[in-house]
Amino acid sequence: MRSLLALALLTLLTACASTDGSKLVPGQSTASDVEAAMGRPAEKRSVAGGETVYFYPHLPWGYATYAARIGPDGKLVAVEQRLTEKNIALLKPGATRAQEVRDLLGPPFEPMKQALSGNEIWTYPMRIAGNPTPKWFLAHVSPDGVLVESYLIDDPNYNRHGVLSRP
Repeated sequence: MRSLLALALLTLLTACASTDGSKLVPGQSTASDVEAAMGRPAEKRSVAGGETVYFYPHLPWGYATYAARIGPDGKLVAVEQRLTEKNIALLKPGATRAQEVRDLLGPPFEPMKQALSGNEIWTYPMRIAGNPTPKWFLAHVSPDGVLVESYLIDDPNYNRHGVLSRP
């Protein structure tokens, strides 16, 4: 009985956790507060201005990647959903470096390598406002670290009857 009560309490506490960072306060919350609220990040990246970005992907079925930006002072600057049309529009084939893609969008879901070209394909499942069909943003990165191609496709695992399926 005691273990059942403990399991129920743990489930309740987990359900109350803020995985999108909505309960955190920019300028007040610390990096430790971010990890306590959102968990251990999938990736931490140092970016311009001395910030460190903690990435929290909710992929493949959550279609979101949250980025908690931590300032040089160790305080939260902002929590942002990074998989947006606005952000992917910033990525320019032939000009954007792989590091810039990673700094903006975070870790990809199931990166793959093309045998013939040597390019990596980074997949970012996402939603487009007003479109009921989930999408995948695909970024092709060359062996020398340049974004060579990018595009959106319909999520191949999406069933139009509202059920997600996985082969």
